[in-house]
This record gives sequence, C-alpha cells and structure tokens, in this order.
Amino acid sequence: MSAHLDIRDLHVTFHQGTQRVQAVRGVSFTVAKGASYGIVGESGSGKSTVLRAICGLAPLTGGQVFLDGKEVSEPRDAGFYRNVQMVFQDPYASLHPRHTIDRVLSEPLAIHGFSDRDRRTETALRDVGLGPRFRFAYPHQLSGGQRQRVAVARALILEPTVLLLDEPTSALDASIQAEVLNLLDRLRAERGLTYVLVSHDLAVVAHMCEDLMVMQHGRAVEEMTRADLQAGRAKEDYTRRLLAASEGYTPMETPA
Repeated sequence: MSAHLDIRDLHVTFHQGTQRVQAVRGVSFTVAKGASYGIVGESGSGKSTVLRAICGLAPLTGGQVFLDGKEVSEPRDAGFYRNVQMVFQDPYASLHPRHTIDRVLSEPLAIHGFSDRDRRTETALRDVGLGPRFRFAYPHQLSGGQRQRVAVARALILEPTVLLLDEPTSALDASIQAEVLNLLDRLRAERGLTYVLVSHDLAVVAHMCEDLMVMQHGRAVEEMTRADLQAGRAKEDYTRRLLAASEGYTPMETPA
C-alpha cells in the first residue's frame, strides 16, 4: 500500500542565542492511508517537534514531507491545512478563552471559504458527542474532556484526511481519557482517517496504533509493531529500558 504520509530525513534545529539545539535528527517514517502510527519517547526526545515540523509550526532545517506522493511546500499552503490538522495536548490552551465554541469552529470554515457554516458547526459538535447546547458556550464552561472534544471537532471541521495528535489525552483525568480515545478510534474508522499519535503512554499507543517509532535525543531508535510492543519485543537497549520503566501499565483493550 502506498504511503499517505511520507517523512524523509527530517531535521529540526533551534537557535537559542549562541547555542544550537538539534531537536530532530534525521527521522523518517511512512504511514499508509487509514493507518494509525505512534511516536513514543521520554520528555525532550523530539517526538512533539516532529508533529510541529510536519504541520509547519517548527522550522524544518532538513528533509522532506510528502502527502499522497507530492512534496509539501514551504511554507504550508491552504491546501495542506485542508488535508492535515493537529490536535494539541492542552485543550484549554488551544482554545481562545474569550471565543465561543461557535466562533472556534466557524473561523476555519471562514478562512477556507466553506459555505453552510451553521450546518457544518452543528454536525461537527454532534460527531464528537456534543449537542447544540454547547455551541455558544465558552471554554471555561466546559470540562477538560468536553474541551478536547471541541478541539477534535475543530480539527475535523475542514474534513482533513490526516490528524496529528500530540498527547491528546495526557491533560485529562484517567476516567475521561478512554472516552476521548474511543471517540478518536470511532472517527478514524468512520472517516478512513490517517493518524500520527505522539504519546509517552505506552498503553495509549498500544490501544491506538498498529505501528510505532521510539525516539531518543531527536533520533529514531527503532520501529515496532503493536504486537511487538505488547509482547515486550525490543531490539534496542533504550527501548527495553523504556518498556521496563512502564512495567505494570495495563494495556487498554485493542480494537479488533
């Protein structure tokens, strides 16, 4: 199966005064259409920076990004954002506190010239399990799980084909995490979406992803399948240590 998203030799370097920080060093991976791919590693491993570089929020200092076989331009154009959207870690920080949910959802529609915004807004809220009563609420009036559902609705309202998920449940209570993960699973199945999920939580990755990459110090250490992860089969010492550090985690029930 041809790659839907193809990342080749990605490099990201940040400059802080006289210092150069190589956040991502030569990372490559491919994701087939409709698949879910995980990126795991400790804090500071560069995993979130990979997502930000793909969507144009971090400076790409080397490498190429291909979507459906076509190289993505720098800077990203409107067509890219119609196809690729990102869901961030903190649902409160990613929503403007003084904007109603209606404005949060209608702004991308206006930017991209969509018509029938009322219908699309109501449909987006319904698709993520929120009713019309949430439309004119403010973020502070919603729970963390409800805010993250709004963030997912905002990402989906342009009908993209790829979602980049940056620790989408780590800011939520454990009781709410499974609800949001199940929502994401359902939306992927219904819409044939392609996911790239960043997480430090191996249980989340085992639940959501068929394949994954382990990162350390900006580099890809190894790639594994879900079966490898669940069986603890690792080739590299760092991956074995990461798995050992997560001993005792309870794998969520994986989709059939």
